[in-house]
Amino acid sequence: MAHDSTTDSEILEAAYAHGEAHSMRRNEFRATSSQIQGTSYGSHENIAAPSASSSQASSTEQSLSNGIPGSSNILSRPDSSSEDLPAPGHPVTTKQSIASALESEDDYADSKFQPIKTAATKDTADYRPKLQSKGSGRMTEEDLFRVLSRRKTNTSDHPGSAMSPVVTQEEQAEIERLMSRMFGQNRREQSEEEKTRHVGLVFKNLTVKGMGLGAALQPTLGDPFLGLPRLISRVFTKGKSASGQPPVRTILNDFTGCVRPGEMLLVLGRPGSGCSTFLKVLANQRFGYESVKGDVTYGGTSAKEMGKNYRGEIVYNPEDDLHYATLSVKNTLSFALKTRTPGKESRNQGESRNDYVREFLRVVSKLFWIEHTLGTKVGDEFVRGVSGGEKKRVSIAEAMITRASTQCWDNSTRGLDASTALEYVESLRTLTNMAHISTSVALYQAGESLYDLFDKVVLIEEGRCLYYGSTENAAAYFESLGFERPARWTTADFLTSITDPHERKVKEGFSDRIPRSAAQFEDAYRNSDAFKMTVDDVADFEQELEAHRKERLENRSKATKQKNYTLPFHKQVWECTNRQFLIMFGDQFTLYGKWGGILFQALIVGSLFYNMPQTSAGVFPRGGVIFFLLLFNALLALAELTSAFSSRPIMLKHKAFSFYRPSAYAIAQTVVDLPLVLVQVSLFNIVVYFMAGLARTPSQFFISLLILFVQTLSMYSFFRAIGSLVASLDVATRITGVAIQALIVYTGYLIPPQKMHPWFKWLIWINPVQYGFEALMANEFYNLNIQCVPPNLVPQGPNTSAQYQSCTLQGSQQGSTVVRGSDYIRTAFTYERAHLWRNFGIITAFWLFFVLLTMIGMELQKPNAGGGAVTIFKRGQAPKSVERAIENTDNVEDEEKAGAADGAKLASDDSSDSDEGKIVNGVAKNDSIFTYQNVNYTIPYEKGERRLLNDVQGYVRPGKLTALMGASGAGKSTLLNTLAQRINFGVVTGDFLVDGRPLPKSFQRATGFAEQMDVHEPTATVREALRFSAQLRQPEEVPIEEKYEYCERIIDLLEMRSIAGATIGKIGEGLNQEQRKRVTIGVELASKPELLLFLDEPTSGLDSGAAFNIVRFLRKLADSGQALLVTIHQPSSVLFEHFDELLLLKSGGRIVYHGPLGKDSRQLIDYFESNGAKKCEPSANPAEYMLEAIGAGDPNYKGKDWGDVWASSAEHQDRYREIQDMIAERRNAATDSKTDDDREFAMPLGTQIYAVVKRSFVSYWRTPDYMIGKFVLHIFTGLFNSFTFYHIGNTQIDMQSRLFSVFMTLTISPPLIQQLQPKFLNFRSIYQSREANSKIYSWIALITGAILPELPYSILAGTLYFICWWFPALGRGATAFASGYTWMLLMLFEIYYVGFGQAIAAFAPNELLASILVPLFFLFVVSFCGVVVPFAALPHFWRSWMYYLTPFRYLLEGFLSAAVHNRPVECATDEFARFPAPPNESCESYTQQFIAQAGGYVQTAADGICEFCQYKNGDEFAQGFNIFYSKKWEDYGIFFAFCGFNFLVVFVASWLYLGGSKTIKNMFHAKARKQQNALRKQNNEKA
Repeated sequence: MAHDSTTDSEILEAAYAHGEAHSMRRNEFRATSSQIQGTSYGSHENIAAPSASSSQASSTEQSLSNGIPGSSNILSRPDSSSEDLPAPGHPVTTKQSIASALESEDDYADSKFQPIKTAATKDTADYRPKLQSKGSGRMTEEDLFRVLSRRKTNTSDHPGSAMSPVVTQEEQAEIERLMSRMFGQNRREQSEEEKTRHVGLVFKNLTVKGMGLGAALQPTLGDPFLGLPRLISRVFTKGKSASGQPPVRTILNDFTGCVRPGEMLLVLGRPGSGCSTFLKVLANQRFGYESVKGDVTYGGTSAKEMGKNYRGEIVYNPEDDLHYATLSVKNTLSFALKTRTPGKESRNQGESRNDYVREFLRVVSKLFWIEHTLGTKVGDEFVRGVSGGEKKRVSIAEAMITRASTQCWDNSTRGLDASTALEYVESLRTLTNMAHISTSVALYQAGESLYDLFDKVVLIEEGRCLYYGSTENAAAYFESLGFERPARWTTADFLTSITDPHERKVKEGFSDRIPRSAAQFEDAYRNSDAFKMTVDDVADFEQELEAHRKERLENRSKATKQKNYTLPFHKQVWECTNRQFLIMFGDQFTLYGKWGGILFQALIVGSLFYNMPQTSAGVFPRGGVIFFLLLFNALLALAELTSAFSSRPIMLKHKAFSFYRPSAYAIAQTVVDLPLVLVQVSLFNIVVYFMAGLARTPSQFFISLLILFVQTLSMYSFFRAIGSLVASLDVATRITGVAIQALIVYTGYLIPPQKMHPWFKWLIWINPVQYGFEALMANEFYNLNIQCVPPNLVPQGPNTSAQYQSCTLQGSQQGSTVVRGSDYIRTAFTYERAHLWRNFGIITAFWLFFVLLTMIGMELQKPNAGGGAVTIFKRGQAPKSVERAIENTDNVEDEEKAGAADGAKLASDDSSDSDEGKIVNGVAKNDSIFTYQNVNYTIPYEKGERRLLNDVQGYVRPGKLTALMGASGAGKSTLLNTLAQRINFGVVTGDFLVDGRPLPKSFQRATGFAEQMDVHEPTATVREALRFSAQLRQPEEVPIEEKYEYCERIIDLLEMRSIAGATIGKIGEGLNQEQRKRVTIGVELASKPELLLFLDEPTSGLDSGAAFNIVRFLRKLADSGQALLVTIHQPSSVLFEHFDELLLLKSGGRIVYHGPLGKDSRQLIDYFESNGAKKCEPSANPAEYMLEAIGAGDPNYKGKDWGDVWASSAEHQDRYREIQDMIAERRNAATDSKTDDDREFAMPLGTQIYAVVKRSFVSYWRTPDYMIGKFVLHIFTGLFNSFTFYHIGNTQIDMQSRLFSVFMTLTISPPLIQQLQPKFLNFRSIYQSREANSKIYSWIALITGAILPELPYSILAGTLYFICWWFPALGRGATAFASGYTWMLLMLFEIYYVGFGQAIAAFAPNELLASILVPLFFLFVVSFCGVVVPFAALPHFWRSWMYYLTPFRYLLEGFLSAAVHNRPVECATDEFARFPAPPNESCESYTQQFIAQAGGYVQTAADGICEFCQYKNGDEFAQGFNIFYSKKWEDYGIFFAFCGFNFLVVFVASWLYLGGSKTIKNMFHAKARKQQNALRKQNNEKA
């Protein structure tokens, strides 16, 4: 190497200084510090040897500060040419030539990258320590780059993707070459965008305030009625403090710090402490907060200006991976690249957009190990796709594509195992180094190797900053305050333990000197040297930023003046459109399924209106089929609402990433609609049009197709506009419920325009469907000559002739039996053929208007409002301090002291161990031993069988905490479920014994099983959940008071006294993750498990502090005599030490080790070391050591088979003998009722039903949104119906209006069914996932509990509807009997739709399918009831059977017959059929015979012409629809039977869904029968 006069230390120093952009792992160049406070590391030019002058040093720094973003640390090369020298006027140093030489892209192509730390912060010499290389000696370039761009071939996600070493080296070389093209010096010089980036993040005195309390009271259905009395009472008791406005609460308090380019900040804190708010505000997402004070600057530019002009440079990544499930990984990333490809001025010379996209895609896919997934769909819970770890990497790649200068990642490792989490953070480290950005990451559990990847750490508690500074010195800082760091604790665990009174350990002599509250910690930090150094660091960095800002302004041009969106608007639309097509065709099953459904319904509708005659008999159905065509396509558009809300989070994320404007996405959706709607409309229209026999001329057919096409487009956009303008699907459903009624009624079909009341008539002018209906009617009827036939031809008889007859159709001419279609639509509807193209233009205008509304709505959408989690208490059960805070809403301090931000503090610091001991001793002890031997489990797999458990044996003893561990896919959860007898698929064999006897029937009830997913009834309080479990699971003989008292003991044991009255709720609105986990364990303990307790991953998804607390509780339970078996996923060594025994599995479900762990896991370690495993280092985590030793998760493992080692070991023989001794000893012991109890359920069915129904009623009472939504929908639709048909008269059209008013009443059921189905499915999912397996209550109790609470509320809502609808409209002048009968029938209808909706939900697997099935079934029920097509016009096929099977036919008959009975009909002038009487005959004598036969009446007009009215009274009108008043009670009875049938279907379908179908299958399956008999025989022999 050419050194000149420069020493080796200077060369190392140059490489290290270069780390401002290019990073070097701190364990290569680690600074040592004697100080306790946080120290920053920087360019360190002062460490040069004495021979290097200060001027040389400063010039070095200046030269090196223009380094390549993302290159790694670099050593000098001897071949630096004169081209690489610095600009004239600068002193030349070897270090400069080193750096310059390495920044040449050609040379740089060989350099490599790694996930390592950046070394850039302050460069003041006051407190900076000397650099030392940790024994690295003379380092070569190869040494420096050894781990760079690390490519794991043994990733657990895709074992089969391991590459050969040669290929891997080639790939790495390729990545390095490409990376230099993406991030190298050449691109930096070429790219204007790179030169004008806002790098570096500074925040000073950052304070965030939000509205609302950390605690709130549970809303109930009584609140709207009791709100006023409560307010009045508060005014009298509290005076001014009864404002009702929630207080402003401080969420973050006075944060200061900076994150330099290439640095990573770790954000630590427990859930609810303010981590998410901190990240959101750093990412400039300020929506929803009351105020954000202090300065946040990005590269020296204010947050306000960044939000206005440079949004694309800041990115916030929520913890969920938001992607379109049906899009492949390649398309997901390609779309992101295409929207963020810079302009020509920021690309390399001659590089096209496509070149850029192709190169970058190759880079990110190789770098983040996802190239093997490029063709795979991203997937979600319904669509099979990539694994969780791969999905995380797709999210990182997407963020890298944004090239944002500041990135914030919120708890993104949740749900990942330790190795995947480490890979994820290493990917972020790589991204940070390469792209030279500032990255902040919040993590809840961070291992040491993961912690080491960060430069800085901030610890937050209750919104206060407890520490901000370098990661190396964080632990030392807290140790200096008086806290002790236990051996083997990771730094992150130690830091988070500081915030938990139970977890932290205090040094001797410091107990009265340590800070205790968050405020005291904050004060201690502000008075420390660490804080002073942070302030100095910020001031120093701000000076650097000023120089950077000037350089940025010099390089800025028109193209980079704004960096909100890279693409112009029209190109955004183009890219979004392409993506929408890919999303659509990615889910072909749904697409073709929908088209198939449309075709099926078209055939049904076509057959209903089959071959309509061109006579007066076909006039009413002809209008009906046109109305149906419009309505069906309009209602299909309703599905847009669901998709609008499901895709909203992704759209908001992309908006935040500045991929495209939301309005471009709105237009893209509309463009995609065009071909989709054309196919949909064509399918339906062609079938129905030609089956029904509508006008068969090309022009009329294509005009009808065009009108329907534009009409359907406008309806799609209408529903989408509603979806974009409202906050939730619930609100949107309420609006559409009323909107659909308005669209249907004010079309002109149900009520002719001239009969509409003036207060609602204006609706026809703003109803696009009405314009479509007029256009289609005019198109169909304008050239149609309608031949009048009976019963419309009057009078009829032997002595009548055509010249003395007329037609009852409106528009008929005197003395003519043919009615012109144009006259008919003009008279009946005031429609004109001349309006056709005008209407087409109006519909198109509506469509464009709705598209514009959607664009505006989407642009206005904001992410969810900011604020911490809220704990919700039942009224009267909140702790006093919290209750005072809620009441004294103006006194914010009270609320903060109450500490309710994350659900109130769980216990005080000084709760003594002796008290705890007393509580634990009060918990039920176990003395039974559970043993299992020869356990095998096989499942059918690809035409063969697959064994998941292989000859497993073991035991669970009282007083011992047993861990069940293994790598991912080893069968941990499978074994746990098998032991708990929860497997209902495949074949399980083996001996399961309790005290040496076969399992009793009560086994599932007598064991506790805490599921990984915390599934609970969200409206129940903690105390209620425990009491419910105790009431139904503890034996019948135990008095209820004793059960409840036991629950209070459990509440104390789990330290939940302060939240006992809090409702469990949902995440974000209720208990936090740790509290929910406690409730899950508490619910199982409350059942007083007589045998043992199973827990499946109780620490999964928790922060390290919460995980520690949960394991601490389990330890206490074991010490109290409980028997526990726990699966746990890669615990820290601290957690692992709490366990007594271990059962370790390898892949294939084989045992690798079973037995005691010993102190510090010595027995376990000795076993592995004695059998040839490598030695375990004293600092190593035994849990990780043993998994590594057996090659867990490594597909390339070539070592010994540890399953065979165990099978032949002495320890295995010892365990076998131990189990045999236990069985013999326990079998001979005195018998116990625990193994003799053969009751499947602890309580009788009556008690089960009472408890479940009571819980359901409470749930409904505490869900006011659902109930108020139901009442509001009833009231609005009732009023709308009544004012539409207000004070209805007695003309012929008024009789028809009565029919349609009744029909409108029937149409309120679909939105109500859509509302009630999620409630039913929620009850069922809770039962299915937890309560059924624990045998808490039977499925009969579940269904009864789901049905009964709906009925009283539905009857109340129906009564409200009846009052609003009946009396102002149809019931005016009705008899008391008619009103009473209608009310009774309406109540039956309310009960009917509850049963109908729940019956559909009972056999649907999820809400989506249930909601899709509702319109399908409803269409069937409505189509054949005799309204859409009158009885006489129904085709014989349907009329002969389907008409009588339709429940609505009986409902319609009951309603209409009561509404029109004995009402006289008084025809309006245009309703009379006019004809002259023959000479010498009066009108009466001429028509007497006809009227006696057909009904109606005749009168003589002033001009002597006979005027015939078709109906004399309402009963005659009803007969035309096959409706008879005399059958009203028969209808009532039959409809009642239909209601009963619905509920029978609910029970039967639920039984089948919840396991009945399997029972039936097994009855007829010979093999299953044989196995059951063998098992029964085996158990009898053992007994």
